[in-house]
Amino acid sequence: MATLVDIKDLAIAYGKAPPVLAGFTAALERGSFTAVVGPSGVGKSTLLRVLSGLTAPAAGTVDMPMQPEKGRRPVALVFQEARLLPWRRVLENVSFGLEGTGLSKVERTARAQETLDLVGLGQMAGRWPHQLSGGQRQRINLARALSVRPDLLLLDEPFSALDAITRQSLQDELLRLWHETRTTMLFVTHDLDEAVYLADRVVLLGGKPAGIVRDFPVDLARPRERDTANFSDAVREIRAALSESVNDGAGI
Repeated sequence: MATLVDIKDLAIAYGKAPPVLAGFTAALERGSFTAVVGPSGVGKSTLLRVLSGLTAPAAGTVDMPMQPEKGRRPVALVFQEARLLPWRRVLENVSFGLEGTGLSKVERTARAQETLDLVGLGQMAGRWPHQLSGGQRQRINLARALSVRPDLLLLDEPFSALDAITRQSLQDELLRLWHETRTTMLFVTHDLDEAVYLADRVVLLGGKPAGIVRDFPVDLARPRERDTANFSDAVREIRAALSESVNDGAGI
């Protein structure tokens, strides 16, 4: 696969404080699904903000040879909270992300409806956010990001606030969308089972300042079963490396 994002020697700092992340070098292949895990405070969420252009890095380069096109944005970010606008109906919340992309209102509405259909919530276009369950709100959040047809989709623990059953359902939904769209995905999570279930590569951050401790390929056939020995072994290997990193004083 061709490289979509090339990150070299990236450093992230908060104000004038020492960097929380330094020397981060990685490449994301087009169409890949990568998960990022690590202790709190190592800069996982901020890494996504840098890649989305919301935060400037302290050092390093991010090469993303993607150009904005009419009706598209190169990068979209899905936050942990759905952040739906309560004064807009569901369809209008999804079309909000398309404003400023050169599409007419009619085109934005059609694209929003198409994306709602894609995530299985087309029938809820006229509802208000307060009429939705937590899982439905996150699917609308995902639809809003997918509506701009990004090359790179960044996801910042989007399922962490949901109950276990809804969370697993949305993991399967995300995989279905990935298979259908082949959008490159970078997914931050604290849940190692979730990382192994979703991704083909799990990057473990740790250290002070943080960097890549280990880069794990997940060579498990899809669809994956959580109760298999191979799945458990993969989770156990990552958990052991994470525990070792924490015990060494990394990231805490």
